[in-house]
Amino acid sequence: MKHNIQPLLGSSYLKAVSAEGVYITDENGKRYLDGSSGAITCSIGHSHPRMIARLRDQLDRLQFVYRSQFGSFEAESLAEKLCLISPDKKYSRSFFVNSGSEATETAMKVAWQYWQEQGQSDKVKFIARRKSYHGITLGSLALSGHKLRRQRFEHTLVQFPVLQSDMEDDTLDEQIEEIEQIIDHEGSHTIAGIVLEPIVGAAGSAIMPPPGYYQLVRELCDRRDILFIADEVLTGMGRTGEYFALNHWNTVADIVAIGKSLGAGYAPIAATLMQGHILEPIKRGSGLIMSGHTYSGHPFSCAAALEVLEIIEEENLPAKATELGSILMEELIEFQRKYDFINKVRGKGMLLGCELDPDVRALQSRLVDLAFEEGLLIYPSVGGRDGSKQNGFLVAPPLTISESEIDELIGKLGTALSKLQNQIVIDGQL
Repeated sequence: MKHNIQPLLGSSYLKAVSAEGVYITDENGKRYLDGSSGAITCSIGHSHPRMIARLRDQLDRLQFVYRSQFGSFEAESLAEKLCLISPDKKYSRSFFVNSGSEATETAMKVAWQYWQEQGQSDKVKFIARRKSYHGITLGSLALSGHKLRRQRFEHTLVQFPVLQSDMEDDTLDEQIEEIEQIIDHEGSHTIAGIVLEPIVGAAGSAIMPPPGYYQLVRELCDRRDILFIADEVLTGMGRTGEYFALNHWNTVADIVAIGKSLGAGYAPIAATLMQGHILEPIKRGSGLIMSGHTYSGHPFSCAAALEVLEIIEEENLPAKATELGSILMEELIEFQRKYDFINKVRGKGMLLGCELDPDVRALQSRLVDLAFEEGLLIYPSVGGRDGSKQNGFLVAPPLTISESEIDELIGKLGTALSKLQNQIVIDGQL
């Protein structure tokens, strides 16, 4: 009997025993190219020598202090670094947590408290997209439109207003008009914030907004007295070619959730960042942020994240994500031309997604399995008009990947796609 619980209870998972660079090795000695950075997490690759040295040093100095008893230089230095890399240093305050789900939920709590402390306790609702995924805790899941992850818990979730328009298929005017209509219907005095992923990842296979979208959302939030909250858990820290994906649209949120690439797989850490004005009414009022976890601001995790950011900066990985991501995008577009069952290719930097034909049986699961057999890891995502089709996947390797390793990734994916094509022909589905 296996005592460790993993997602598919009937499956037997191979054990990973080592990892280095963009490769993971299993218990049988087989090597896999990590084409998805785990869960879009390992931005600087595995076993980076600087990380190993820094974390050993940290273990010799300070491992843990409880946040209400002590601060730490590690947490303060990380918060300062995040302020410095933010647009115009606007994200000047950081609240550290353990996961992206917690960071999104903390953003919700801070937004609620921001309005409560100003005597506007009716502002409790959030507007989010139908195609979205913000986390697996009940609060962050309530924001999410990811049907496959919501369905078992639907009866427990707070029901927030949902944007039904599609970022690709509906016009910019239609999308902004829908937001206005929801605000008018609900009453702006009840809306705490609008929560959006700059690029929709797991719930949309790297869906991009139309030009001007986020600038208009920002203007709308200012005009209607609503907070703009960006979920950059997946997109942040260089993944798209900028430290924050909203930078591509010259837009700044009031509150931002980050994670994944912040710790880059070396330690569990995420953060809720906010502009200084968000804390002002709370400081003048109760003077207490009512959120947090035992491991919030964990010195070891903060030290890991700070070193990750130093490596990202010194190795100029956002620029590399743009340069090599464009090569990877071109190769994926070539696959789209070659295989009729690839419907869409999209994304930015090293966050790229493909949608497959939803009418062909089990394309996604078969492709993920075939890629795994070839020694390549890709990340399953969803697509389709309502965001419920299991027909998408993300390609998001570590930002440290080389051109030759991209060639290897494309070679393995090409072999898997060719085998999938043969299966489809044999099944008579094309």
